[in-house]
Amino acid sequence: LQRLGYRVLTASSPGDALSMAEAYDREIHLVITDVVMPGMNGREMVVKLRRLYPEIRQLYMSGYTADIIAHRGVLDKGVNFIMKPFSRQDLSVRVREALDAVDSRLNR
Repeated sequence: LQRLGYRVLTASSPGDALSMAEAYDREIHLVITDVVMPGMNGREMVVKLRRLYPEIRQLYMSGYTADIIAHRGVLDKGVNFIMKPFSRQDLSVRVREALDAVDSRLNR
């Protein structure tokens, strides 16, 4: 993503991501997060990030299919999602789609 010109911040846990976002002095346009993580799932983290950055977009990833995750109630159908493993090209396309998405409550 850096090679494509994006500024990238990386965090090793949801707590680290939230702390980093609180301290960051610029706008954060997109969060890319795994759905299932220790301590907090990706959707919960996005809800908390949205308190700091109401316009933030998100791209969820998982080794589980989107249908399985939606069926378990972790994510709503229609959210920006990429299934692991994915290629660099697939990631770049999904990032662009997430950033360009029309509001629709910012793709939940």
